[in-house]
Amino acid sequence: MANKSSFTPEEWSRLVASPVVASMAITAADPGGLWSLLQESMSSGWALLEAKQDAQATPLVKAVADDIANTETRNAVRDSFQSQFKGSQFADVKRKAIEELHGVSVLLDAKAPDEAAAFKSWLWSVARKSAEAGKEGGFLGFGGVAVSDAEKATLSDIAAALGNPAGSGAGLAET
Repeated sequence: MANKSSFTPEEWSRLVASPVVASMAITAADPGGLWSLLQESMSSGWALLEAKQDAQATPLVKAVADDIANTETRNAVRDSFQSQFKGSQFADVKRKAIEELHGVSVLLDAKAPDEAAAFKSWLWSVARKSAEAGKEGGFLGFGGVAVSDAEKATLSDIAAALGNPAGSGAGLAET
């Protein structure tokens, strides 16, 4: 069973940041209004909280969710974000986020092969929940669609980057 000690500090920071990176890719794909942006941004935090409280969550997902409360880990994640995304435009953020998720996928396959599939499925579900968190194309939350075409395309890109984890083709909100 993989845990924090199975990874270098940099690798662990990448794993801990990965749910936020998945959410960032969705937000960058179709940056809606402020309300949508806030809802999508907060969804990764909610996903971490849910994983922390979920008795069915895999040990690696739980370890990631638990460790984000660690100040040292949060600082490492923040530093990683700044070096990766500082000064990037939305299109660059999306591309870099998807590249990072692919890198995390490769890392999981190498260091946590027994838990890789479940972790990748969880990451994809975080991205899906982020896409469904805010309506796109409406006004002040009225009208619009639950998941825009750009977000659907990004979910597909994320699924491909993660090696098409189980569940990555199902469960999208109807538009």
